[in-house]
Amino acid sequence: MPFHHHRLPNGLTVLAESMPDAHTSAIGFFVATGARDELPGVMGVSHFLEHMMFKGTARRTAEDVNREFDEIGANYNAFTSEELTAYYAQVLPEHFSQATDLLADILRPALRESDFDMEKKVILEEIGMYDDRPQWRLHDALNLAHFDSHPLGHRVLGTTQTVGGLQVEQMRDYFNERYSPDNIVVAAAGRLNFKKLVDELGTLTQTWKPTGASRMHGQPPATGEKRTERDARVNRHYLAMMMPAPGAQDEKRYAAKVLADALGDEDGSRLYWSLIDPGLADEVSFDFNPQDRTGSYIVFASCDTDRADEVEEVLHQSLDTFADHIEDDELERVKNKLATAATLQGETPMGRMSSLGGQWLYLQEHIPLEEELARLTRVTVADLVELVNEYPFQPRTVVRLTPA
Repeated sequence: MPFHHHRLPNGLTVLAESMPDAHTSAIGFFVATGARDELPGVMGVSHFLEHMMFKGTARRTAEDVNREFDEIGANYNAFTSEELTAYYAQVLPEHFSQATDLLADILRPALRESDFDMEKKVILEEIGMYDDRPQWRLHDALNLAHFDSHPLGHRVLGTTQTVGGLQVEQMRDYFNERYSPDNIVVAAAGRLNFKKLVDELGTLTQTWKPTGASRMHGQPPATGEKRTERDARVNRHYLAMMMPAPGAQDEKRYAAKVLADALGDEDGSRLYWSLIDPGLADEVSFDFNPQDRTGSYIVFASCDTDRADEVEEVLHQSLDTFADHIEDDELERVKNKLATAATLQGETPMGRMSSLGGQWLYLQEHIPLEEELARLTRVTVADLVELVNEYPFQPRTVVRLTPA
């Protein structure tokens, strides 16, 4: 899959992998902004702004945007995280130029006050909906406890107070600063003509002005706080932990992926056999979350209240003893599973487009799928032991949500 890279005069980065035999094409606009780039008083503006992108532009109404995406049969969507906002579409190759035009257009939204006021109600309803879900409440509480005052502790959705008090001018100011071409990467994959794509984007974005947008990277504190919240609306015990881990730019991220799968994959992992199989917990996971110059391990479990202490004890014991008995056959099994998953994703234009955009935002480099697989399969038992010595699952921030 030939790789192409071009930087437009306004700073917009354009990347692509050509897949001549593919039957579809995918394109995404990746903006290096998210909840961690917000001031506390406007928490949630990144996610709110993502919604506003689909509310119309100078050229199209909201109805036009949705109708035109549907007319070309696009698989399209957007998402916002702590560090990234992305807009993407997958289409048949003959509709690729139209998809590019649509995405570029919605990234210059009208941001009309009437649309803002109406969409604010939708966002507040969404916040209320997620506050009724124990797992999401626990996730937000864990982030806040672990990162304390660092902006990585911000809620992606924001709060009813911050979103309720947000003014359209504040959103416009945030958009003008963060949605600049030098803070955006356009990634594409599939059957496409790269030169044509660059020419089209040059025309579509010729009025976009760079701002020099950047990100403050202060190291998060990792508090190790222990907290229990009680709520009469829940009837099960929920537990989450967070611990420091390698960042997205750290070569140890490959070992961390293997470690996370060995500990907490949904089936066949250590936590599965120690908690799910014997019936102590109904759900358990261990995930590795690499972020910009930092990272986290995240544990989640749910169980009956009368098993809460035993489940937490097993979790702590599993973390404390992980490096004591890592077998070669366990390592090989995990690496094969991860390699298969990465290859399945890499076989599709949508999967490669997603990888290209994310890689470039964090690394400013292209890593072919074959190289990704090679780095993954080179992980050894010694690498895992070294990783645990450097990131020993400490300090552990623990948040529990349990019935009142």
